[in-house]
Amino acid sequence: MQKVVLGFSGGLDTSYCVKYLTEEKGYEVHSVIVNTGGFSEAELQHIEQHAYKLGVKTHTTVNAVNSYYESIIKYLVFGNVLKNNTYPLSVSAERLSQALHIAEHAKKLNAVAVVHGSTGAGNDQVRFDMIFNIMIPGVEIITPIRDLRLSREEEIEYLKSKGVEMNFTKAAYSINKGLWGTSVGGRETLQSKGMLPEEAWPTQVTKTGSEEVKLGFVKGELRTVNDQSFDHPAQAIQYLQTIAGPYGVGRDIHVGDTIIGIKGRVGFEAAAPMVILKAHHALEKHVLTKWQLSWKDQLAQFYGNWLHEGQILDPVMRDIEAYLENSQANVTGDVFVQLHPYHFQIIGIESKYDLMSSKFGKYGEMNNGWTGEDVRGFSKIFGNQTSIYHNVKESNQ
Repeated sequence: MQKVVLGFSGGLDTSYCVKYLTEEKGYEVHSVIVNTGGFSEAELQHIEQHAYKLGVKTHTTVNAVNSYYESIIKYLVFGNVLKNNTYPLSVSAERLSQALHIAEHAKKLNAVAVVHGSTGAGNDQVRFDMIFNIMIPGVEIITPIRDLRLSREEEIEYLKSKGVEMNFTKAAYSINKGLWGTSVGGRETLQSKGMLPEEAWPTQVTKTGSEEVKLGFVKGELRTVNDQSFDHPAQAIQYLQTIAGPYGVGRDIHVGDTIIGIKGRVGFEAAAPMVILKAHHALEKHVLTKWQLSWKDQLAQFYGNWLHEGQILDPVMRDIEAYLENSQANVTGDVFVQLHPYHFQIIGIESKYDLMSSKFGKYGEMNNGWTGEDVRGFSKIFGNQTSIYHNVKESNQ
């Protein structure tokens, strides 16, 4: 029997893939689930049991939370990356981590094929296909849902005919949860106007009033929350989510361009990611020079767009990551954030690297490092070439 590795979530599409590949095609199916922060231990155990009931030969759970942070999220923080100034790349980033681990598993098992449950309508099919083509060239990519152009109803009918028992009820909203946020799709996101109703959000607003939280960054990475230290930044992110999530902050709808050329809308909630990104950026504005900030913004925008389109393996990404990492040498300090229901505010920062120091002068008030005459001469020289340009222009009119 030929081995195939299936990226398995336990949902309708991947459940269909197991039955179809084992019973119709005669493959030996080895399922693998890559946890990027979206599953509890109980959920992972349930998914494993479901996989074996369906007939997989082996099932593997990969805990990728820390590696997901180290290989991708860390650089999204360093770059303050928000797709279209809105979306923290919650799903697109984790799909890349999952694809990389699935490919490694296929390589390890010497599989003849790798399988994913994507349809032909979204971004994920491109991300998975491209990474598999690069990492495991020559290994066949099988996509039953896409290739057979199956409807949800056809999948359900097939699984029922095979005696499969699972919840076939389609939820009103599709939810994808991970370390770097949760996407929410529903009828409101299928059109250009409409906001998700309160009950659609996975995390309900249960906190009232306001609360100040202190975030401690060391070389750009979140290491403490309210002076509580964590062994790994991923744990700090998860802890901050428990504090900020119940305030309902970080909710929005992203409108973006898909890899296949159409526009789409998706709701998301990302309390911890949004607070971290804005806090990190506030700290950077105090400790980096204007040209560090300017060039970092340009590189980070490209990095986020190229990551979104699945190009994590392009060597230019390693080059940009090296720049982003180097830029964080002085991004150490505390950021104070005020949380309120549905919004938050950055109160300020404290850092030994703060360039906004009174010993160099107070903006708009007084200076300590130069005289008025110094500024007078500087202003004349600084505008000298532009002055020459206008002189020449006027003399030739």
